[in-house]
Amino acid sequence: MAGFFLKRLHVYFKSNNRLGVALSFSASILLSLVLLAGRIWHTGEITYLFLVWNLFLAIIPLGLSTLLVLYRLHNKNRIRSLALAGTWLLFFPNAPYILTDLFHLYPRVGIPQWYDLILILSFAWNGLMLGCASLFDMHELVKSRLGWLRGWLFTGFTLALGSFGIYLGRFERWNSWDILQHPFRLFSDIANFIIHPSDYPNVWGMTICYTLLMWVLYATIYQLTKVQSRRISAESVAQNRGK
Repeated sequence: MAGFFLKRLHVYFKSNNRLGVALSFSASILLSLVLLAGRIWHTGEITYLFLVWNLFLAIIPLGLSTLLVLYRLHNKNRIRSLALAGTWLLFFPNAPYILTDLFHLYPRVGIPQWYDLILILSFAWNGLMLGCASLFDMHELVKSRLGWLRGWLFTGFTLALGSFGIYLGRFERWNSWDILQHPFRLFSDIANFIIHPSDYPNVWGMTICYTLLMWVLYATIYQLTKVQSRRISAESVAQNRGK
């Protein structure tokens, strides 16, 4: 089993420069942690320490999607694959959620506001990029199995559901694990929003706007990734021909 994991992990990081991506993520996350540590050292306060927890939650979806890519469970165990994909979908909103932590930005004593802006934006950037990387993995898995159109439909559905989840987390204070701890209260709130949409313009207004924002962001990164992948493939073919 260990050999299987190592082999799959090697293939995973070798494809599409994933090792470089992993190193970039590590450097970006380290920068966020250094900025936070500098703030705590300078002010003696742990005001934004919650960002570390939010960042940890943002890493979980990428870990789950990576596990799906490594195992290729959709070809082996359908029930386990669906369970893992469902867990991924449940945790996915935690990644782009960090952008809403900008609500916590306001002038504070002992630290320039621009520093707090950079601090929160660094964590938000990591959350958005982790979410896009995770969604990219799932998008490719669905597209390879169900086709181009269903792959993009899955992506749109995920972004819309994730945006709705962000609203539930930010303004209704629901968490991903509340689906196990308080399922009836959670589903009651969701049903109320769906049955009476006109009574909750802020719910659907934020959901639609955040969906559009995330869609544009993801589509841009997706296309850039594809262009880079095609360029690398073309260079590889040219090099092989030259030999």
